[in-house]
Amino acid sequence: MPAVDQIVSLSYTGSGRARSARRSVAAWLLVCCALVFAMVVVGGVTRLTRSGLSIVEWEPLIGAIPPLNQSDWEVLFQKYQSTPEYLKVNRGMALDEFKGIFWWEYFHRLLGRLIGMVFFVPLLYFVLRKKVTSSVSWRLFGIFLLGGLQGFVGWWMVSSGLIDDPRVSHVRLSIHLGLAFLIFAGMLWIALDLLAPGPRERTDPHLASLARFATAVCAMIFIMVLSGGLVAGTRAGYAYNTFPLMNGHFFPPEYFMLTPWWDNLLHNMATVQFNHRLIAWALFFLIPGLWWAARRADIPTRVRLPLDLMLVMLVVQLALGIATLLQRVPVALGASHQAGALVLFALSLWATHALRRQAGMGRAARP
Repeated sequence: MPAVDQIVSLSYTGSGRARSARRSVAAWLLVCCALVFAMVVVGGVTRLTRSGLSIVEWEPLIGAIPPLNQSDWEVLFQKYQSTPEYLKVNRGMALDEFKGIFWWEYFHRLLGRLIGMVFFVPLLYFVLRKKVTSSVSWRLFGIFLLGGLQGFVGWWMVSSGLIDDPRVSHVRLSIHLGLAFLIFAGMLWIALDLLAPGPRERTDPHLASLARFATAVCAMIFIMVLSGGLVAGTRAGYAYNTFPLMNGHFFPPEYFMLTPWWDNLLHNMATVQFNHRLIAWALFFLIPGLWWAARRADIPTRVRLPLDLMLVMLVVQLALGIATLLQRVPVALGASHQAGALVLFALSLWATHALRRQAGMGRAARP
């Protein structure tokens, strides 16, 4: 009986209609990935322009309607004038200046609503038309729930800057950023499952080891992203603006300045920036090491491609990070560095997925 099921499964996945369904679902997921990428970039600009605290209420439905007249603008501006950011940082700001920061935060939230709609409506269509299996459906609904959680986390982050200190919690910022990357990863991985050929019947131990190496590199990039969120949230990028040393030191003397010592890992600018640099140095060696090991393995060109692109993107991302630091975090460079992190992460996911498939690890997803 298992053999019959396998034959039916192979026949179904190989049919033209099944292939078309796979491509349709994968294309939709890749569009959603592109929207999340845009969301990350806009979120970076919102943070760098100090626009994130310009909207002081969370209204998931009503908040989609922008100010329509002068009276609406004045009401919103009055609410902003009661916040710590206005009272301590932007006191005396004119209404036209407020509009400049308002629109960045508004478009950031609007993009979040758009992603939710673009994801949920086609999801219902694909599920009701039975174009995805129940296992894939549950994974997709899980991603949708993560998207809802992301909206809540975003407000949880913003609310931390509306009480006393006119800046959001850097820990909540890192959680918000990390969750965006996880949502992106979930959608991209399922899309790759649908587009990639199935794994080999037998596992290749050498390629499996290489795939585990790629998984570790992917995890390290994600950790680097979380540390980057701490750098951004503590504004550590405005300190130690030298490279490769930190104001003349490889290891900053302020590293253990706070007590107890573990507080330094989250709240000390010197510690946070040094750790971010250290992870970058680790990737500087790990990614070329992975690339070189893959070059020596017997793998097809389609599997080598994401590894080649990842090596190139590593150089670009490191250059962006150094330039951002030396230039004291200008908006364009800071946003580009955040976008580059997501590109590098996406390439690492692609490389890991391709190596796992080539090694015979995992199962091919069926719509």
